Amino acid sequence: MSKKFRLMVWIVALAAVVLIPAIVFAQDAAAPAGGGELVMDDATAQSASSGGGAGLWQVITGSGFLGIFLWLCLLADSVAAAWLAIDFFITINPKKIIPEALVAEVREAMEQGDVMKALQRCEQDQGPLPSILMAGFRNVKEGFEVIQEQVGSAADLESEKLMQRVAYLNMCGSIAPMLGLLGTVQGMIMAFANLANSEAGAAQQSMLALNIAQALWTTAAGLVVAIPAVSLYTFFKNRLSRIILSMEGMTMDLIKALRNVEVVEE
Repeated sequence: MSKKFRLMVWIVALAAVVLIPAIVFAQDAAAPAGGGELVMDDATAQSASSGGGAGLWQVITGSGFLGIFLWLCLLADSVAAAWLAIDFFITINPKKIIPEALVAEVREAMEQGDVMKALQRCEQDQGPLPSILMAGFRNVKEGFEVIQEQVGSAADLESEKLMQRVAYLNMCGSIAPMLGLLGTVQGMIMAFANLANSEAGAAQQSMLALNIAQALWTTAAGLVVAIPAVSLYTFFKNRLSRIILSMEGMTMDLIKALRNVEVVEE
């Protein structure tokens, strides 16, 4: 299975996770609450046709300029969360962060006592493990204590870089419910403003209920985005922590041979 095909599969799966609950909620909202008929005036009927009892698209287009802007922000947030999740599924992998070929060749060079060969091999790769090992190999003349100090500093730096990338997924999950709450507040303001400008009666109550239902949609959408994003953040963070611990152990195992090694220069 090619990488592009796997990427498309993940995109479709994550899109289904985000969109299916929203579609189900929209269908539930479209169903009438009971068998009776509700008598509404022209203004209420027009509002209903543009937002409340209809589907999600009508709710979005009937939420006003600020409401549409918030829906676009939620869409952008969900796309960013989906993209980060797909990227992390591919990149947060022990085989990518700790390349087996690199470890084998560096170990072979260290067994031969050839630090320059190990350093040159690390320079050919990019990633956290080669960067950490190079920090030790470049200070081999300074003594083992300096090597340990430099390797420890490089390991902390590379670990922080990896964790910072995962933190963006948590940020997407944290922003989504706040955007939803802001949309709900904006919708409630519109609901009470419409209530103040309408006559009392059944039509007024129907309009108020309709506007409140529209307002709550953004909160529901924000939670639909936030729950998978925060869950995936926790999963990737724990997975990355295990990989980092394994990488640090592998690094210490490789550099311990530097206690008595001599630099071979051509």
